Amino acid sequence: MLKLVRLALTAAVLTAIAIRLRRRARLPERRTEPSRTPLGGSVSSARMGWVWAGIAALVALVLTLALIPRETLGVASASPTPLAGATVARGTPGVAVPTGTSGPLRPATTPQATGPVATPPAVTPAPQEGGSACAPVSRPVAVRPIDPAVRRAVNRQWRRVERWLRANAPRTYRTLAGPGRARTIAVAEAQMGVDFPDDLRASLLRHNGSRGRWAFGLGFWADGSANLGIRQIRDSWRLLCGRHSPDGWEGTWIPFLATTGSAASAPSYAVADAAGSGLLWEGADGGMAPRMPSYYALVRAVADALEQGTPLDGRRPAVVRGVLRWQAENPPRD
Repeated sequence: MLKLVRLALTAAVLTAIAIRLRRRARLPERRTEPSRTPLGGSVSSARMGWVWAGIAALVALVLTLALIPRETLGVASASPTPLAGATVARGTPGVAVPTGTSGPLRPATTPQATGPVATPPAVTPAPQEGGSACAPVSRPVAVRPIDPAVRRAVNRQWRRVERWLRANAPRTYRTLAGPGRARTIAVAEAQMGVDFPDDLRASLLRHNGSRGRWAFGLGFWADGSANLGIRQIRDSWRLLCGRHSPDGWEGTWIPFLATTGSAASAPSYAVADAAGSGLLWEGADGGMAPRMPSYYALVRAVADALEQGTPLDGRRPAVVRGVLRWQAENPPRD
């Protein structure tokens, strides 16, 4: 509307200037007495009066058109009108919510809630007979906090292991991978449908597995072992869930350690039970047997064996060309 008013005023001013200039151009050089109208006014004054009256009428017409409601002129309104039998949702103007069955329905939108949205807690599926818990439950990705006391305890034991490896088995020490990411752990948990124990997550955040031919592992198999990284844990879990074993495979078993020797056709695994049964070791027959109460207990036992040279499950730590090996206490003689 303001734009129309400005255009009208501009047109009026330009028209008045043009008339004024035209009038001056027609005046003779010698000024003569203007003729008087019967009413006593000059002819030019009468003409200018009509001109200003026309300009005023033009401005009034433009203002009148600008102030007339658009609905009166037949212009469709920008916002839709709710249908009969529908109410407008509060907080969402112009969106009709049907209250009856008559008339066509308009799509209704739900107002978005403000503030943080609570994430549903992660649920670990309970193991079922036959390993059916391997079917992961759909769940959102959520980074769960770790108990600070558990993380400090795990890091303390890892520092003992690192210190010994650096001084005695440098080739094995160099196989330790860098820290993992909490987001990657959360993605693996969501894809597997299980929650990793806090001590396992704390260990992965310090060393995301191990790499290389002589990779370090918390296991003490004769053929050697390697700690699995986050993605390796997920991939091994998927593989083992589809593998048939004598005792079945439970979806709550999280593989974190695998043998690296070439003697066996398939690697053996150690798992952490998310249901709270501690750590289990895979035997020669493919069955799982309890071995340690927790992942933290395993890291501490390995650190003690390294520092003190004591046997662990019948094997002592030994270093061969900078590589850590676990040797039987009484190796067989040739």
